[in-house]
Amino acid sequence: MAAQTHKNNKPGKSGGKEAQPLILPKTPAEEQRLKLERLLRNPDKVVPIPERPKEWAPRAPPEFVRDVMGSSAGAGSGEFHVYRHLRRREYQRQDFLDTMAEKQGKDVDYLKKLEQNQLEAEARTAKRRKKREKLKLKKLLAKKAKMEGDEKNDGDKESDSSGEEERKAESGEEEQKEDDAETPSFIMGRK
Repeated sequence: MAAQTHKNNKPGKSGGKEAQPLILPKTPAEEQRLKLERLLRNPDKVVPIPERPKEWAPRAPPEFVRDVMGSSAGAGSGEFHVYRHLRRREYQRQDFLDTMAEKQGKDVDYLKKLEQNQLEAEARTAKRRKKREKLKLKKLLAKKAKMEGDEKNDGDKESDSSGEEERKAESGEEEQKEDDAETPSFIMGRK
């Protein structure tokens, strides 16, 4: 039996890659889908993740300036270009410092806003927790009162109906007071 030969006419090689049809993506979504499919064909292969480009920073000023420009007459025609480059570099440095200061200010403002939002969220949570506990306690007290009422009714069927009416009136007043204390945690239409 003869050795295997493929398109590349190299004996013994088993063309590891299959010929795949050329697909031209028509939309960015399709392009991304094709890239993902290509990556997922071989999950063991290491995917190169490019590092973030470094932010531009101006060149540090020199330690010692050798050719200091004076204000004396007689400067050559080439000195103007040197001066122009130095001036441009200094303006770039000042712009860079201004943008960095602005960026740091925005970062500080953002962190303050995050902290403020977190404190407000904690305050709302605490208020709602207090309201939930209050309702829970109210339900528990109502349940206990009902249980006690049922026990009294079982033990003493000849109890005065006027005593029950007084208790209901008192509990109604207490409920009314508690309802007045409970204001909604939000008002419709406000932000």
